[in-house]
Amino acid sequence: MRVDLDPEELGRREFYAALNSVVVPRPIAWVSSRSADGVLNLAPHSFFTVSCVRPPMVQFTSVGRKDSLNNVEATGEFVVNFAAEPLFAQVNATATDFPAEISEFEAVGLTTEPSRTVAVPRVAESPVAIECTLHTTLELGDSTVVIGRVRQLAVDEAVMVDGHPEIQRLRPLARLGRDEWSTIGEVRSISRIRRSDWPGHYTPPQS
Repeated sequence: MRVDLDPEELGRREFYAALNSVVVPRPIAWVSSRSADGVLNLAPHSFFTVSCVRPPMVQFTSVGRKDSLNNVEATGEFVVNFAAEPLFAQVNATATDFPAEISEFEAVGLTTEPSRTVAVPRVAESPVAIECTLHTTLELGDSTVVIGRVRQLAVDEAVMVDGHPEIQRLRPLARLGRDEWSTIGEVRSISRIRRSDWPGHYTPPQS
């Protein structure tokens, strides 16, 4: 037996909490941005993914109108910093609803690092920074999807193995439901099965 949850019958917050508990784990876009007045902002957004491969694009969703969204619309730039396990407390702290005139970098004691392609700085303590320029925004109900064109991917050499970022060294954080978070846990590998290798695959005779 299943429990049926109808978004039209449940309250907004109740259904939102239930949906967040099953769409898991969610990677975190730790977005640094700069206001039109030059104030830096840093905030985690757990609705985050790759949007496009060529050209490379990533997206995050602002639920409601947050400082990140206002800043990106004002300047056309942002950086997605990697939310790593050693930075757990700081990532969580930057979700605090500080007023727009307060920089989360200063409030939680993080260091800025110049980006190569945008004016918005990176989080120096983060092992990866994805520098982006705004491609487009899409308003969906009470939320806005922000899609950025990736201009630079900066990876700390300490997390690289054979020229590739290594998951055990990256140690990503992910969001779950309620106040729950997760770390990398057990990592499994499996190769994708090619159609030609599928058991019983029919191979037409050669003419």
